[in-house]
Amino acid sequence: PNLFTKQWIESHHGVALEEALRAEAGRGVTVTLLALELPPDEEIDLTTVPPGEPHPATRAPAPAPSDRITDGPGRFHPKYVFESFVIGSSNRFAHAAALAVAEAPASAYNPLLIYGGAGLGKTHLLQAIGSYVRRYHPEQAIRYISTEQFLNDFIVALQRRTIPDFHRHYRAVDILLVDDIQFLEGKEHFQEEFFHTFNALHPSSQVVLSSDRPPKKISTLEERLRTRFEWGLITDVQPPDLETRLAILQKKSETDDLPVPPDVMAFIASKIQTNIRELEGALIRVAAYASLTRSEVTLDLAQNVLQSLLYGGREARVTEDLVISLTADYFGLTDEEIRSPNRSRPLVHARQIAMYLCRELTDLSLPRIGDRFGGRDHSTVIHADKKIRKLLQERRACYEQVQELTERIRQQAARG
Repeated sequence: PNLFTKQWIESHHGVALEEALRAEAGRGVTVTLLALELPPDEEIDLTTVPPGEPHPATRAPAPAPSDRITDGPGRFHPKYVFESFVIGSSNRFAHAAALAVAEAPASAYNPLLIYGGAGLGKTHLLQAIGSYVRRYHPEQAIRYISTEQFLNDFIVALQRRTIPDFHRHYRAVDILLVDDIQFLEGKEHFQEEFFHTFNALHPSSQVVLSSDRPPKKISTLEERLRTRFEWGLITDVQPPDLETRLAILQKKSETDDLPVPPDVMAFIASKIQTNIRELEGALIRVAAYASLTRSEVTLDLAQNVLQSLLYGGREARVTEDLVISLTADYFGLTDEEIRSPNRSRPLVHARQIAMYLCRELTDLSLPRIGDRFGGRDHSTVIHADKKIRKLLQERRACYEQVQELTERIRQQAARG
């Protein structure tokens, strides 16, 4: 509706919008946003574009229910709900705490901080809280954000001298969900800004954070911020045990209608022990290969398909630079082209495969993957991941490309 909104959408979601529309239209698409400038006497208050800074001692007045701040249907993945979260000994307490917060925001466990390795369900729980609150407490204002998004928005606000707008954007909410808070590490100025945001919210708003480690192990985190994080509840999620891994595979098989027999699921569960993302990825890969080759899903087939993922019973260490380099070489491109804003069809396909492989084979979060590909937004990574997963089921050529690339990457990583 105004120039600020136009510039913000272009800088944060422009590339993702164009790639999504191009994927649907099957041809080049250019997105142009127009700013609506209203006369002074017709200006309206849109809570999604924060208009001002609340008084330091009080929260800003709550907007009308129809204008409550929310990140909209697209911000919360429909699969990331409490009903789809598989509970086991490794995550039972974290799940219970997240559900308690969703049922009674700002009255139990405030703040709530969930920590653990990549792909273990932290983002699932944060998004489940958001989806639950949006469904059962629609009057609540919710904002879900990655730490990198918070930092980027703060930089933009400094450059444009719109700090009051930035403050209102993050402080006039009932629930703030922040992923990957460890990325505040080593950023003193940003830590101070988040400290004041936390203080403005904590008296009457719920704060939920995720991290890859507990606050005391974030080495350069300011003591006053670490103390704030420890005011509430800190809980972790661990790699799932064998029983939970089997339950996760069974749930995935039922949800996605993947006909995989128990002995194959048991094999996958015994071999993929690191995180849920790779566990589900292995199941999808086996089912996709069987579908494309019109083969029966057997233990022999699974062993053959997954042999490139496994080396001596352990996962080979893979970096995003290795993925980008080998993907670029495979498609006859340079690393710079993969990371560039160029959106020609062959390059987009290669870039999407590289993003998918980074998601599958590395421990990077969605925002960090986007950052490695020329500073793209995490929504672009989500689109690429969904696109390639779909093509794996539909196109033999794409499946073989991903299989061959995965094998090359694993072999190179194993050689060190």
